[in-house]
Amino acid sequence: MSMRLWAHRGCSQMYPENTLLAFEKAAAIHGLTGIELDIQMTKDGELVVIHDERVDRTTEGIGFVRDYTLRELRKLHIYAGINSSQQIPTIEEVFDLLQTYLKTGFMLNIELKNSIYFYEGMEEKIVEMVHRYGYQNAIIYSTFYAKSLEKLSRLDSNANLAILDTKISDCLYKAKGGCGAVALHPFWRGIDLSKEQFEEYAVRAWMSGHLYPEKPTSTLLDLTVLEMKGITDVILNEPERYLA
Repeated sequence: MSMRLWAHRGCSQMYPENTLLAFEKAAAIHGLTGIELDIQMTKDGELVVIHDERVDRTTEGIGFVRDYTLRELRKLHIYAGINSSQQIPTIEEVFDLLQTYLKTGFMLNIELKNSIYFYEGMEEKIVEMVHRYGYQNAIIYSTFYAKSLEKLSRLDSNANLAILDTKISDCLYKAKGGCGAVALHPFWRGIDLSKEQFEEYAVRAWMSGHLYPEKPTSTLLDLTVLEMKGITDVILNEPERYLA
């Protein structure tokens, strides 16, 4: 089997999603291709790593990320076990943490969370930062918002771009529209086309649900079946169980 495996928001079943702890644990897994994470933007223009537009689900705070400054976000806590917590990290902190890995073949899939709320200047900020760190070859940009990919392509003609949606047919429709995507990122259950219809694209299917501190599922995906459907990569909440 040649399928490549990724960590969805880090090792997000065993540790709090999108935290430095979850990323550190994921990077240590032998055979893992890379990590997928999400970025939002604060009131003062800082790129932070958090999936939801609001802080309510993962912290004790209330409200939208865009209404907090970075300094205010730093006061919030992400539960990481009894007497233990994490903070919402900046993307620069993640870059620093993973420096050794990203310079030696490890990959980072950065999802821009700009399809619900448009963050002015997000694309410019992340491209500038990636270039400043010299990580161009280690980064995949993804988003549900095709126009954001178009903008990323204009900012960096060599950027590795992927389009997101629930169904692969919707991913393909967006990709054929000229957004510059070279990969499709559907939900793993959303393969509603024959693989011959999208064989020119890499297909990185993502999971959902069963995030820390929920109890893990007792079953594993049959990766051979997914590969037969044309999926080339799987973005998993618990990659450590597949690469043990």
